[in-house]
Amino acid sequence: MLKHIKNLLERNAFLIAIVLTALVAFLSLSNPVQIDFDLKITFLDKIFHTFAYFGLSLSWLFALQKYTKHYKLVGFALFFYGVLMEFLQGWLTQNREKDIFDIAANSLGIIIAMLVFNKLYKYFINYFDK
Repeated sequence: MLKHIKNLLERNAFLIAIVLTALVAFLSLSNPVQIDFDLKITFLDKIFHTFAYFGLSLSWLFALQKYTKHYKLVGFALFFYGVLMEFLQGWLTQNREKDIFDIAANSLGIIIAMLVFNKLYKYFINYFDK
């Protein structure tokens, strides 16, 4: 059963990464939804950015792990994607603005994902191959 799940995820990893990339673009360029979490955290938006780019980075790292061992290239590509999304927010939207701190939060998510990827990948490969 676990090997079946592994094969399913491997076959669809690229599609999952593309869908997450499109979702990040949609959420970045659409009207922001004001959700009141009743939390007194002033930088909650930055936490969302970090988690979004962490997940996006992991999806691309897993999707491309068979094709490249140069994970830094994936990180740089996602960094520039995040910068592009911020500039597009400033140019294409009326109720969003580009923010250097959003780029920093995106970068933090990418860096954490790259640091965690090797450990996760080795764990899951060993776990599913049992």
